[in-house]
Amino acid sequence: MSKPIKDLMTQEYRYRYGNLDGACIVSVIGLDAIATNKLRGELRAKNLRLQVVKNSLAKRAFGDTALAPINAALKGPCALVTGGESVIDAAKALVGLKKNYPKMELLVGVLDGDRELVGVEQLATMKSRTETLADLAGLIRSPGGRLAGCLLGGGRIAGCLKALIEKAEKAASAEAAPSAN
Repeated sequence: MSKPIKDLMTQEYRYRYGNLDGACIVSVIGLDAIATNKLRGELRAKNLRLQVVKNSLAKRAFGDTALAPINAALKGPCALVTGGESVIDAAKALVGLKKNYPKMELLVGVLDGDRELVGVEQLATMKSRTETLADLAGLIRSPGGRLAGCLLGGGRIAGCLKALIEKAEKAASAEAAPSAN
């Protein structure tokens, strides 16, 4: 491949992946063309993209980006999976698709530009940003819900106390009435 073509491909990788802070790497070596095309279609339906990259050019393109840690894992034919809301969602989708494509090898991913590479299976077990925000909202809402429950329950307690007081007053007036005769 000529140097101008390599430079164009490097620029394209930098343009396409330069702003990303996470991606997963898989190997699709065992898949035939039809299976690879089906896999791409299923990923596309989940708003994900699979692209086989040339390692040496990808290493040059990712050199000073958040995807730089991936360079250590680019060995042999590799494909980058990007897109979706987060890398965790991509990893969950890949693990789910692994059943249909057993020859696909799940390698590693980088999350939020972190320097450590994490296995795709391990990424899939993590909570996504949406799930974490939902948990946080639940934790924030919990004390308020308990307080509201106590206040609503407080009305019932006050009603029970009022009934006990009225019953005690009736009993006291009933005891006082016979002794007056």
